[in-house]
Amino acid sequence: MLVRAGTAATTTLRRLWRGSGAAACFPLGRALLEVRGAEAALLLQGLLTNDVTRLVAGDGPPPPAGAGLPRALYAHALNVQGRCLYDLLLYRLHESPEEEPHILLECDSGVLDAIQKHLKLYKIRRKVNIAPCLDLSLWAVIPGERAGDIASSLAKCADQALVLTPDPRTEVMGWRLITKKGANLSEIIPGSHIGNIQDYHRHRYKQGIPEGVKDLPPGVALPLESNLAYMNGISFTKGCYIGQELTARTHHMGVIRKRLLPVHFSAPLPKDSVPEGAEILTESGKSAGKYRAGGGELGIALLRLANINEPLCLNIAGDKVKLTASIPEWWPKTAS
Repeated sequence: MLVRAGTAATTTLRRLWRGSGAAACFPLGRALLEVRGAEAALLLQGLLTNDVTRLVAGDGPPPPAGAGLPRALYAHALNVQGRCLYDLLLYRLHESPEEEPHILLECDSGVLDAIQKHLKLYKIRRKVNIAPCLDLSLWAVIPGERAGDIASSLAKCADQALVLTPDPRTEVMGWRLITKKGANLSEIIPGSHIGNIQDYHRHRYKQGIPEGVKDLPPGVALPLESNLAYMNGISFTKGCYIGQELTARTHHMGVIRKRLLPVHFSAPLPKDSVPEGAEILTESGKSAGKYRAGGGELGIALLRLANINEPLCLNIAGDKVKLTASIPEWWPKTAS
């Protein structure tokens, strides 16, 4: 089945790539899991933060004119304490509400087995088939910076891609592309090149986008502190799901004192030598938050918002590495 980008998606792509003559395609090491059957959305609806029924029947807020059903959603699966277990991107493969629901889940490859067990635990007798998709390849497509316009190749892109959709988290993350293994990327997106995956992660860190178990430690990360609402990953009107109570209470209280933020270090960090959850300190030695992950001089950290404008440092084996935090430009302006 070929899934074509819709009218709104094409418009977004034209806007995103106007003035860009090339795009980098990054092969992602994340896994894909197929969830298919009449009750697929019902199963996922009770487990995920976002409103999965929008992928099936277009429930919830109406999409932009001409957009139809959304092609992709971002969501977290939470534990009963309201902490993140898995960060997921969901892709709709069925074309209309009349078809059997057919959804792909993108997840950290290291937790693929755990997610399958998690889904099957709650499946009970529902009519749902759950299976990994080992014959598919997942790509992130990030616009280049050279002048030009590749709008003329949009139809060809969509025709040869299984899924080609804007990243549902934020426009700065470009597009997600799913192909059969061995597909020729230069035919799907003419003029593109295959990028180094480290550059993709640097882009994520620079934008403050968490992805995977290092950035969102299972059973530790809280969804609202992880900017889930800013990344279109949560519905506050969908009804009950596992872990909803703490998330809803935090949202309605309106007080979030810590958030994941991009950080820039004064010197590149030594590779693989920073302890998980290393403490970030203020000049006076008080805790300002915890380092999550990074590469080179870029990373993301969970920081107290009250401290982000102060001089901060990360203590590594007795050496203090200075760092600065920033508010991403893609955040809602009221958040800044």
